[in-house]
Amino acid sequence: MNGTIPDIRLQTENRERQWLSPFATRSAESRGREIPEEPCQIRTDFQRDRDRIIHSKAFRRLKHKTQVFITPTGDHFVTRLTHTLEVSQLARTIARSLRLNEDLTEAISLGHDLGHTPFGHIGEEVLAELYRGGFRHNEQSLHVVEKLENNGRGLNLTFEVRDGILNHSKARSGIQAAATGNPATLEGEVCRLADALAYINHDIGDAIRAGLIRESDLPREAVKVLGDRHSKRVDTMVKDVIVSSWGVSGMAPLRPAMIGLSQTVLDACNELRDFLFERVYTIRDQAADDARNIVRNLYDFLLRYPHRMPGEYINPEDPERGVVDYIAGMTDYYATRMAMSFGLT
Repeated sequence: MNGTIPDIRLQTENRERQWLSPFATRSAESRGREIPEEPCQIRTDFQRDRDRIIHSKAFRRLKHKTQVFITPTGDHFVTRLTHTLEVSQLARTIARSLRLNEDLTEAISLGHDLGHTPFGHIGEEVLAELYRGGFRHNEQSLHVVEKLENNGRGLNLTFEVRDGILNHSKARSGIQAAATGNPATLEGEVCRLADALAYINHDIGDAIRAGLIRESDLPREAVKVLGDRHSKRVDTMVKDVIVSSWGVSGMAPLRPAMIGLSQTVLDACNELRDFLFERVYTIRDQAADDARNIVRNLYDFLLRYPHRMPGEYINPEDPERGVVDYIAGMTDYYATRMAMSFGLT
Protein backbone atom coordinates (compact mmCIF):
# COMPACT_ATOMS: atom_id res chain seq x y z
CA MET A 1 0.00 0.00 0.00
CA ASN A 2 1.43 3.37 -1.02
CA GLY A 3 1.09 6.55 1.01
CA THR A 4 -0.10 6.98 4.58
CA ILE A 5 -3.51 6.57 6.18
CA PRO A 6 -5.15 9.91 6.98
CA ASP A 7 -6.03 10.48 10.63
CA ILE A 8 -9.54 9.09 10.41
CA ARG A 9 -10.03 9.31 14.17
CA LEU A 10 -9.61 13.10 14.12
CA GLN A 11 -12.11 13.34 11.26
CA THR A 12 -14.62 11.33 13.27
CA GLU A 13 -14.06 13.46 16.35
CA ASN A 14 -14.61 16.60 14.28
CA ARG A 15 -17.88 15.20 12.93
CA GLU A 16 -18.96 14.47 16.49
CA ARG A 17 -18.32 18.10 17.47
CA GLN A 18 -20.41 19.30 14.57
CA TRP A 19 -23.31 16.85 14.73
CA LEU A 20 -23.78 15.43 18.22
CA SER A 21 -26.13 17.01 20.71
CA PRO A 22 -24.64 19.44 23.26
CA PHE A 23 -25.63 16.82 25.85
CA ALA A 24 -23.84 13.93 24.11
CA THR A 25 -20.51 12.46 25.22
CA ARG A 26 -17.81 13.28 22.70
CA SER A 27 -15.02 10.78 22.18
CA ALA A 28 -12.33 13.45 22.34
CA GLU A 29 -13.61 14.55 25.75
CA SER A 30 -13.54 11.12 27.39
CA ARG A 31 -12.24 10.99 30.95
CA GLY A 32 -9.80 8.43 29.63
CA ARG A 33 -8.36 5.10 30.69
CA GLU A 34 -6.73 4.05 33.94
CA ILE A 35 -3.58 3.28 31.95
CA PRO A 36 -2.97 5.98 29.30
CA GLU A 37 -2.52 4.74 25.73
CA GLU A 38 -1.55 6.25 22.43
CA PRO A 39 -4.66 7.17 20.41
CA CYS A 40 -5.60 4.99 17.46
CA GLN A 41 -5.22 6.59 14.05
CA ILE A 42 -8.48 5.09 12.79
CA ARG A 43 -10.83 4.51 15.74
CA THR A 44 -12.06 6.75 18.52
CA ASP A 45 -11.58 5.59 22.10
CA PHE A 46 -15.18 4.34 22.32
CA GLN A 47 -14.83 2.42 19.06
CA ARG A 48 -11.70 0.74 20.42
CA ASP A 49 -13.59 -0.21 23.58
CA ARG A 50 -16.37 -1.76 21.50
CA ASP A 51 -13.85 -3.83 19.56
CA ARG A 52 -12.05 -5.00 22.70
CA ILE A 53 -15.33 -6.20 24.19
CA ILE A 54 -16.39 -8.05 21.03
CA HIS A 55 -13.03 -9.83 20.84
CA SER A 56 -13.02 -10.81 24.53
CA LYS A 57 -13.45 -14.39 25.68
CA ALA A 58 -16.23 -13.37 28.06
CA PHE A 59 -18.26 -12.01 25.13
CA ARG A 60 -17.94 -15.26 23.20
CA ARG A 61 -19.14 -17.27 26.19
CA LEU A 62 -22.44 -15.36 26.25
CA LYS A 63 -23.74 -17.59 23.44
CA HIS A 64 -23.97 -20.53 25.88
CA LYS A 65 -25.34 -18.64 28.88
CA THR A 66 -29.00 -18.67 29.87
CA GLN A 67 -31.17 -15.61 29.51
CA VAL A 68 -34.30 -17.01 31.21
CA PHE A 69 -34.92 -20.60 30.10
CA ILE A 70 -32.35 -23.19 31.12
CA THR A 71 -31.29 -25.73 28.47
CA PRO A 72 -34.27 -25.03 26.18
CA THR A 73 -35.00 -27.64 23.53
CA GLY A 74 -35.76 -25.17 20.73
CA ASP A 75 -33.29 -23.25 18.61
CA HIS A 76 -35.08 -19.91 18.83
CA PHE A 77 -34.89 -19.18 22.55
CA VAL A 78 -32.97 -16.08 23.56
CA THR A 79 -29.48 -16.54 24.99
CA ARG A 80 -27.43 -14.00 26.88
CA LEU A 81 -25.62 -13.21 23.61
CA THR A 82 -28.73 -12.60 21.51
CA HIS A 83 -30.15 -10.51 24.36
CA THR A 84 -26.98 -8.40 24.31
CA LEU A 85 -27.26 -7.88 20.57
CA GLU A 86 -30.91 -6.83 20.88
CA VAL A 87 -30.02 -4.34 23.62
CA SER A 88 -27.29 -2.92 21.40
CA GLN A 89 -29.66 -2.57 18.44
CA LEU A 90 -32.37 -0.78 20.44
CA ALA A 91 -29.89 1.45 22.25
CA ARG A 92 -28.13 2.46 19.04
CA THR A 93 -31.42 3.36 17.37
CA ILE A 94 -32.40 5.56 20.30
CA ALA A 95 -28.95 7.16 20.61
CA ARG A 96 -28.73 7.92 16.89
CA SER A 97 -32.19 9.49 16.89
CA LEU A 98 -31.33 11.70 19.87
CA ARG A 99 -27.92 12.68 18.45
CA LEU A 100 -26.04 10.92 21.24
CA ASN A 101 -22.77 9.04 20.83
CA GLU A 102 -23.70 5.78 19.13
CA ASP A 103 -20.24 4.23 19.57
CA LEU A 104 -20.28 4.76 23.34
CA THR A 105 -23.82 3.41 23.49
CA GLU A 106 -22.82 0.31 21.56
CA ALA A 107 -19.76 -0.38 23.71
CA ILE A 108 -21.75 -0.16 26.96
CA SER A 109 -24.52 -2.35 25.53
CA LEU A 110 -22.15 -5.06 24.36
CA GLY A 111 -20.32 -5.16 27.69
CA HIS A 112 -23.16 -4.81 30.15
CA ASP A 113 -23.77 -8.54 30.79
CA LEU A 114 -20.23 -9.95 30.55
CA GLY A 115 -20.34 -10.86 34.24
CA HIS A 116 -23.55 -12.85 34.14
CA THR A 117 -23.40 -16.31 35.65
CA PRO A 118 -24.39 -19.63 34.11
CA PHE A 119 -28.11 -20.37 34.43
CA GLY A 120 -29.10 -16.71 34.32
CA HIS A 121 -30.39 -15.01 37.47
CA ILE A 122 -30.61 -18.37 39.25
CA GLY A 123 -26.82 -18.61 39.21
CA GLU A 124 -26.57 -15.01 40.35
CA GLU A 125 -28.93 -15.63 43.27
CA VAL A 126 -26.97 -18.67 44.46
CA LEU A 127 -23.61 -16.89 44.32
CA ALA A 128 -25.13 -13.92 46.15
CA GLU A 129 -26.25 -16.29 48.92
CA LEU A 130 -22.93 -18.14 49.19
CA TYR A 131 -20.29 -15.46 48.76
CA ARG A 132 -19.78 -13.34 51.86
CA GLY A 133 -19.13 -10.27 49.73
CA GLY A 134 -22.40 -10.73 47.85
CA PHE A 135 -22.69 -11.02 44.09
CA ARG A 136 -24.21 -8.67 41.55
CA HIS A 137 -23.78 -9.33 37.85
CA ASN A 138 -23.21 -5.65 36.99
CA GLU A 139 -20.27 -5.47 39.42
CA GLN A 140 -18.95 -8.74 38.04
CA SER A 141 -19.18 -7.35 34.50
CA LEU A 142 -16.98 -4.46 35.57
CA HIS A 143 -14.61 -6.89 37.30
CA VAL A 144 -14.36 -8.89 34.08
CA VAL A 145 -13.28 -5.93 31.96
CA GLU A 146 -11.02 -4.45 34.64
CA LYS A 147 -9.31 -7.53 36.07
CA LEU A 148 -10.14 -10.88 34.48
CA GLU A 149 -9.92 -10.44 30.71
CA ASN A 150 -6.67 -10.31 28.76
CA ASN A 151 -4.88 -12.78 31.06
CA GLY A 152 -5.57 -10.74 34.16
CA ARG A 153 -4.59 -7.39 32.70
CA GLY A 154 -8.14 -6.29 31.88
CA LEU A 155 -9.28 -4.41 28.78
CA ASN A 156 -8.34 -0.93 30.02
CA LEU A 157 -11.62 0.58 28.87
CA THR A 158 -12.55 4.23 29.13
CA PHE A 159 -14.25 5.59 32.24
CA GLU A 160 -17.54 6.18 30.38
CA VAL A 161 -17.88 2.57 29.21
CA ARG A 162 -16.95 1.13 32.60
CA ASP A 163 -19.41 3.49 34.31
CA GLY A 164 -22.22 2.47 31.94
CA ILE A 165 -21.53 -1.22 32.53
CA LEU A 166 -21.57 -0.80 36.31
CA ASN A 167 -24.74 1.28 36.42
CA HIS A 168 -27.02 -0.53 33.99
CA SER A 169 -29.09 -2.51 36.52
CA LYS A 170 -32.72 -1.76 37.31
CA ALA A 171 -34.48 -2.04 40.66
CA ARG A 172 -37.33 -4.50 41.17
CA SER A 173 -39.71 -1.56 41.62
CA GLY A 174 -39.63 -0.56 37.93
CA ILE A 175 -37.64 -0.26 34.73
CA GLN A 176 -36.67 3.36 35.38
CA ALA A 177 -35.65 2.75 39.01
CA ALA A 178 -31.91 2.35 39.46
CA ALA A 179 -30.55 -0.60 41.43
CA THR A 180 -27.15 1.08 41.47
CA GLY A 181 -26.04 4.64 40.89
CA ASN A 182 -27.11 6.64 37.88
CA PRO A 183 -24.85 6.43 34.81
CA ALA A 184 -22.57 9.42 34.33
CA THR A 185 -23.61 9.76 30.67
CA LEU A 186 -26.90 9.94 28.80
CA GLU A 187 -25.61 7.11 26.63
CA GLY A 188 -25.43 4.96 29.76
CA GLU A 189 -29.01 5.93 30.58
CA VAL A 190 -30.09 4.83 27.10
CA CYS A 191 -28.43 1.43 27.57
CA ARG A 192 -30.06 0.87 30.94
CA LEU A 193 -33.52 1.55 29.51
CA ALA A 194 -32.87 -0.42 26.28
CA ASP A 195 -31.87 -3.43 28.41
CA ALA A 196 -35.32 -3.46 30.03
CA LEU A 197 -37.19 -2.90 26.77
CA ALA A 198 -35.31 -5.77 25.16
CA TYR A 199 -35.89 -8.35 27.86
CA ILE A 200 -39.55 -7.49 28.42
CA ASN A 201 -40.27 -8.19 24.77
CA HIS A 202 -38.11 -11.22 24.07
CA ASP A 203 -38.98 -12.87 27.40
CA ILE A 204 -42.66 -12.69 26.48
CA GLY A 205 -41.86 -14.46 23.22
CA ASP A 206 -39.81 -17.14 24.97
CA ALA A 207 -42.48 -17.71 27.61
CA ILE A 208 -45.09 -18.21 24.89
CA ARG A 209 -42.71 -20.50 23.01
CA ALA A 210 -42.17 -22.54 26.19
CA GLY A 211 -45.90 -22.87 26.79
CA LEU A 212 -45.87 -21.00 30.10
CA ILE A 213 -48.24 -18.29 28.89
CA ARG A 214 -50.37 -17.43 25.90
CA GLU A 215 -50.55 -14.10 24.10
CA SER A 216 -54.10 -13.74 25.43
CA ASP A 217 -52.78 -13.92 29.02
CA LEU A 218 -50.93 -10.60 28.73
CA PRO A 219 -52.44 -7.72 30.74
CA ARG A 220 -55.16 -6.23 28.57
CA GLU A 221 -54.45 -2.57 29.34
CA ALA A 222 -50.72 -2.98 28.66
CA VAL A 223 -51.45 -4.64 25.32
CA LYS A 224 -53.86 -1.85 24.45
CA VAL A 225 -51.12 0.75 25.00
CA LEU A 226 -48.13 -1.11 23.60
CA GLY A 227 -49.50 -3.40 20.89
CA ASP A 228 -50.67 -6.96 20.38
CA ARG A 229 -47.47 -8.42 18.96
CA HIS A 230 -43.73 -8.22 19.47
CA SER A 231 -42.89 -5.83 16.64
CA LYS A 232 -45.63 -3.38 17.60
CA ARG A 233 -44.54 -3.33 21.22
CA VAL A 234 -40.90 -2.69 20.36
CA ASP A 235 -41.90 0.05 17.91
CA THR A 236 -44.14 1.73 20.48
CA MET A 237 -41.53 1.63 23.23
CA VAL A 238 -38.61 2.90 21.14
CA LYS A 239 -40.60 5.73 19.58
CA ASP A 240 -41.91 6.74 23.00
CA VAL A 241 -38.38 6.94 24.42
CA ILE A 242 -37.31 9.16 21.52
CA VAL A 243 -40.32 11.48 21.79
CA SER A 244 -40.20 11.64 25.60
CA SER A 245 -36.43 12.27 25.59
CA TRP A 246 -36.34 14.74 22.70
CA GLY A 247 -34.83 17.45 24.90
CA VAL A 248 -31.65 15.36 24.90
CA SER A 249 -31.24 15.94 21.17
CA GLY A 250 -30.50 19.63 21.70
CA MET A 251 -33.21 20.49 19.21
CA ALA A 252 -35.87 21.29 21.83
CA PRO A 253 -34.18 23.64 24.31
CA LEU A 254 -37.29 24.15 26.42
CA ARG A 255 -37.55 20.45 27.25
CA PRO A 256 -35.45 18.78 30.00
CA ALA A 257 -32.44 16.77 28.84
CA MET A 258 -33.30 13.40 30.32
CA ILE A 259 -33.90 9.86 29.09
CA GLY A 260 -37.25 8.26 29.84
CA LEU A 261 -40.67 7.08 28.79
CA SER A 262 -44.03 8.82 28.93
CA GLN A 263 -46.01 7.90 32.04
CA THR A 264 -48.58 5.94 30.03
CA VAL A 265 -46.01 3.75 28.28
CA LEU A 266 -43.90 3.41 31.44
CA ASP A 267 -46.91 2.14 33.39
CA ALA A 268 -47.69 -0.37 30.63
CA CYS A 269 -44.07 -1.59 30.51
CA ASN A 270 -43.97 -2.02 34.28
CA GLU A 271 -47.26 -3.91 34.15
CA LEU A 272 -45.76 -6.35 31.63
CA ARG A 273 -42.62 -6.64 33.76
CA ASP A 274 -44.66 -7.41 36.88
CA PHE A 275 -46.61 -9.99 34.89
CA LEU A 276 -43.36 -11.69 33.85
CA PHE A 277 -42.11 -11.81 37.44
CA GLU A 278 -45.35 -13.42 38.54
CA ARG A 279 -45.80 -15.89 35.70
CA VAL A 280 -42.30 -16.58 34.37
CA TYR A 281 -39.28 -15.41 36.38
CA THR A 282 -40.23 -16.89 39.75
CA ILE A 283 -41.41 -20.27 38.51
CA ARG A 284 -39.54 -23.18 40.14
CA ASP A 285 -39.05 -26.32 38.08
CA GLN A 286 -36.66 -29.24 38.02
CA ALA A 287 -34.23 -27.50 35.65
CA ALA A 288 -34.04 -24.51 38.02
CA ASP A 289 -33.48 -26.74 41.05
CA ASP A 290 -30.79 -28.69 39.20
CA ALA A 291 -29.06 -25.44 38.23
CA ARG A 292 -29.07 -24.22 41.84
CA ASN A 293 -27.56 -27.48 43.02
CA ILE A 294 -24.85 -27.37 40.35
CA VAL A 295 -23.72 -23.87 41.32
CA ARG A 296 -23.92 -24.61 45.05
CA ASN A 297 -22.02 -27.90 44.76
CA LEU A 298 -19.33 -26.41 42.52
CA TYR A 299 -18.82 -23.60 45.01
CA ASP A 300 -18.38 -25.95 47.97
CA PHE A 301 -16.17 -28.37 46.04
CA LEU A 302 -13.84 -25.73 44.61
CA LEU A 303 -13.39 -24.07 47.99
CA ARG A 304 -12.17 -27.41 49.34
CA TYR A 305 -10.11 -28.28 46.25
CA PRO A 306 -8.96 -24.99 44.64
CA HIS A 307 -6.23 -26.81 42.71
CA ARG A 308 -8.99 -28.19 40.46
CA MET A 309 -9.40 -24.67 39.00
CA PRO A 310 -7.13 -23.10 36.36
CA GLY A 311 -4.18 -21.38 37.98
CA GLU A 312 -5.32 -17.84 37.21
CA TYR A 313 -8.36 -18.28 39.46
CA ILE A 314 -6.46 -19.51 42.53
CA ASN A 315 -6.41 -16.57 44.95
CA PRO A 316 -4.53 -17.32 48.20
CA GLU A 317 -5.53 -13.96 49.71
CA ASP A 318 -9.24 -14.43 48.97
CA PRO A 319 -10.00 -18.03 47.95
CA GLU A 320 -13.74 -17.38 47.68
CA ARG A 321 -13.18 -14.55 45.20
CA GLY A 322 -11.33 -16.90 42.89
CA VAL A 323 -14.11 -19.49 43.10
CA VAL A 324 -16.74 -16.85 42.37
CA ASP A 325 -14.81 -15.57 39.35
CA TYR A 326 -14.36 -19.08 37.97
CA ILE A 327 -18.00 -20.12 38.39
CA ALA A 328 -19.41 -16.80 37.17
CA GLY A 329 -17.42 -17.13 33.96
CA MET A 330 -18.74 -20.61 33.18
CA THR A 331 -21.31 -21.29 30.50
CA ASP A 332 -24.30 -23.49 31.33
CA TYR A 333 -22.71 -26.41 29.48
CA TYR A 334 -19.32 -26.01 31.11
CA ALA A 335 -20.76 -25.76 34.63
CA THR A 336 -22.83 -28.89 34.05
CA ARG A 337 -19.85 -30.73 32.60
CA MET A 338 -17.58 -29.74 35.50
CA ALA A 339 -20.16 -30.80 38.06
CA MET A 340 -20.46 -34.20 36.37
CA SER A 341 -16.68 -34.64 36.13
CA PHE A 342 -16.33 -33.90 39.87
CA GLY A 343 -19.13 -36.32 40.70
CA LEU A 344 -21.40 -33.56 42.02
CA THR A 345 -24.61 -34.45 40.14
